[in-house]
Amino acid sequence: MARAIRSVEAPAALPARVGPLAVLPVFLPLKGARVLVSGGSAAAAWKAELLLAAGAEVDLAAAEMGAEMAALAGHPGLHHIGADWRALAPSGYRIAVADAEGEAEGRAFFAAMQASGVPVNVIDRPDSCTFQFGAIVNRSPVVVGISTDGAAPILGQAVRRRIETLLPKALADWGALAARLRARLNAVLDPGTAGRVFGQRLVDRPFPAPAAPANDDEDRLLAEAGRIAAAPQAGSVTLVGAGPGDPELLTLKAMRALQSADVILFDDLVSPDLLDLARREAKRMLVGKRGGRESCRQEDINALMLTYARQGKRVVRLKAGDPSVFGRSGEEIACLKAAGIAVSVVPGITAASALAAGCTTTLTHRDHAQAVRFVTGHSRKGVLPEGLDWRALADGATTTMFYMGGRTAPAIAAHLMAEGMAADMPVIVAANVSRADERRWTGPLARLAEGAAFIGHDDPVLIGIGSVFAAAEARAAATPDTAEAMPACATG
Repeated sequence: MARAIRSVEAPAALPARVGPLAVLPVFLPLKGARVLVSGGSAAAAWKAELLLAAGAEVDLAAAEMGAEMAALAGHPGLHHIGADWRALAPSGYRIAVADAEGEAEGRAFFAAMQASGVPVNVIDRPDSCTFQFGAIVNRSPVVVGISTDGAAPILGQAVRRRIETLLPKALADWGALAARLRARLNAVLDPGTAGRVFGQRLVDRPFPAPAAPANDDEDRLLAEAGRIAAAPQAGSVTLVGAGPGDPELLTLKAMRALQSADVILFDDLVSPDLLDLARREAKRMLVGKRGGRESCRQEDINALMLTYARQGKRVVRLKAGDPSVFGRSGEEIACLKAAGIAVSVVPGITAASALAAGCTTTLTHRDHAQAVRFVTGHSRKGVLPEGLDWRALADGATTTMFYMGGRTAPAIAAHLMAEGMAADMPVIVAANVSRADERRWTGPLARLAEGAAFIGHDDPVLIGIGSVFAAAEARAAATPDTAEAMPACATG
């Protein structure tokens, strides 16, 4: 049965894809602004160094200076104005920071700044702060701030270290180049599609080969902007593999496609968490297709892709798993090419690979299997496809993965055993592979129907058959109460 395609855009007043925030990240320009730092300790020196790096004029109130603060004394932006902050008029400061010697001192500093309307931070006293310093990744003008709302600073530092490894040092040079070109580019490019096309090409440059801009890159970028502005903006479609569900299995290339999309047409099986990673302004439309349920017609999906691409939009067709594995991408590619629409494919991790990883096994272990097959478990009629070579599929030296075979599991087992496959051949049945609610059953081929019934048909089901799954079966058999203790796994 066909069903209408429906948009799932969030209401403009309260975007559903923004969850609760412990704090609001705000970036404050401080170049030339007067700020107050009270205390000469190492902690105060670190805050003063950050403020000076942001271009602030720092007034320091300190009776004594530690070695770290003394090392900053020659900085032209640091002004030692006395020993006691109480002698100052705080109302002229943009922000104020103190490393107070005691609780009473901290409360007094906080109260004085609050009374003057100055944002204040008393170091290591969260109850005396109106703002916080987070962990920083510095690729200025690209600056990344990380906060845990004071709950776990060590976690913030761990996140910072991970981001440091992802962002090349040369990103700072590319950011500076973009800043120099901004006014000239704005005069050439409209802020709509042309601007985004150029922007995507620009931001792709620092990452594949993290080198600083060459001497001629400025001229080349301006020339490219001129070509983009002069050419009619043609739309495109990218078929993107979303993987089996775990957002961390999304590829970097898929992430970039989602971040640059104008329209995202996504399937029922795509994890909602993945849509949180997409460009916020992108129009999202559910075009669900799932076996055994009412679905959008393929013709309607094709028509939507053509419509938006002809409007000059960058369309992402987001498919669960890998688009080339039972994703009907061939029909969509043929339709788009026939209409002259540019189309590209971003592969994703298919469910069979994710299941093997989750079971810590390999689909082609050389002691068990010399080949692996991916087979569809149902046809358009909802039954097994006609013409399957069951004699070949019964080969014990091959691992066979049946996609979408939950309802046809009894017939699969019967065909394989009729062609001579051993009744005790290890089998695994899994639903929602790689997701938090993944469920598995392991057992012999003779009990495959029972396993499929245990897992159920409501969620995407994958069936693996082959001796490579013997270890998974043995582990499940060794813990007979697993079904109660960990619902994700059971054994026959």
